[in-house]
Amino acid sequence: MTQVPGPDNDEENDFERLHDAFDIDDPVFAERFEDALEHLVNRCPVAHGNASRGSYKVFNRYRDVRRCAQDWRTFSSSDGWMMEPPEGNIHILPEDSDPPYQTNWRRVLNPFFTAEAVDGLEDHARRYADDLVSAFVERGECEYVADFAAQLPGLILFKHIMPVPVADLPTLFQDIDIYSFGPLEERAAAFGRVYEYLQQFLKDRAQQAPQGDLVDILLAGVEREEGEMCPWEDKVHCALDVVFGGLATTTHAMAGAMFEMASKPEVRRAVMNDAGAMRTAVEETVRLYAPVVLVGRSAREDAKVGDVKVDAGQRIALNYAAASRDPEVCKNPREFDVTRSEVVHTAFGVGPHRCLGEHLARLEIRIAIAAFLDRIPDPELAPGTTPAYESGQLRTMKHMHLVWRP
Repeated sequence: MTQVPGPDNDEENDFERLHDAFDIDDPVFAERFEDALEHLVNRCPVAHGNASRGSYKVFNRYRDVRRCAQDWRTFSSSDGWMMEPPEGNIHILPEDSDPPYQTNWRRVLNPFFTAEAVDGLEDHARRYADDLVSAFVERGECEYVADFAAQLPGLILFKHIMPVPVADLPTLFQDIDIYSFGPLEERAAAFGRVYEYLQQFLKDRAQQAPQGDLVDILLAGVEREEGEMCPWEDKVHCALDVVFGGLATTTHAMAGAMFEMASKPEVRRAVMNDAGAMRTAVEETVRLYAPVVLVGRSAREDAKVGDVKVDAGQRIALNYAAASRDPEVCKNPREFDVTRSEVVHTAFGVGPHRCLGEHLARLEIRIAIAAFLDRIPDPELAPGTTPAYESGQLRTMKHMHLVWRP
């Protein structure tokens, strides 16, 4: 096992408290995210936390995370992905379900998110990206998250996959942001507003002729059990998952990619001159800037993960962010390295719950890099500024001010 130099004593105490009192909302994650993950994966393969639903174990190593994520029969998703959901939380589907019901939903959703289907969106995505850049290119500066990264995913999703009116994108994005990072007492209500919006949207579409799109698939539903179709609420829960995943995730990855481009001129030059370096840059982006930090599972029977015993009924957390920085599978894991021959990570998940939109995310990151650097080849962080983040079970970049020579 690769050991890393320890931080000073105060920081060491901050990190060590995560061993037996793990809390994903601990300020240490927001303030020293990379250091905290490095500490966990190197010095605490299995941490222990407590939540209202009882104690839980946090697996931080790649091999353990992968083993649990693949074994859905033992480690179920049906109790929800959140470790400490707000009161009144709404489940999302197919994320918060197990096969065969989860598989039934994925079977009908997958055709809209295959590599081939996503390739057909490339020209549209490039046009939207160019339009966004055109709005600020002559200014010589932008607030990258608000001006670009928070807008591109919604334009692609709402115009070509889930045809919700684009005019409603800011309101939906704001409520999803509150649900993900806002005050705990406001989160469930914010997600509830998104649920009610999508429920009305589906009701309106149900009165219209089929349009051959994803909404028709949602309205048709799938079997929950043999011979029994899913209830109406589950159709809305599935729509909620598509919109939540589409708006709450790729923004962070695109912002992370552009931070690397603005901070490292040599990386910037490499990705613009070498298609292989661009592909690797996309994978390095999702490895280091994955928006989903960890997810919850519930043990359905007694099990062992390595040498660790997990009791039936116990909750566990799979730390995807830490696993993607495991030095056993990634040399120099903190380095954004576009020369890697292979990029190993768990950023898109593992097993039946592997991210539905992974091909779309890769397209959006690649287009975001190329469209920006084609027009603005010399971006830098504005003097005296650094990116601002928010962290919990999800992580996002909130602000990043870029400047360049107009």
